[in-house]
Amino acid sequence: MIIPVVAVLVAAAWASWAQRAPKATGDPASLAEHQRFMAAMERTTAGASAPGERSGR
Repeated sequence: MIIPVVAVLVAAAWASWAQRAPKATGDPASLAEHQRFMAAMERTTAGASAPGERSGR
């Protein structure tokens, strides 16, 4: 008898947690994060060629 009651309580707690509103990221913070990501990607790919490609003709 106790197991189904605990299961229902756990399911109800999980359902309420899963339905909560996501935290909104402000536009300036999101834009700055995207710019940092793009800068990091450019640094890691700058000068690197794809496998099998030659840098000159």
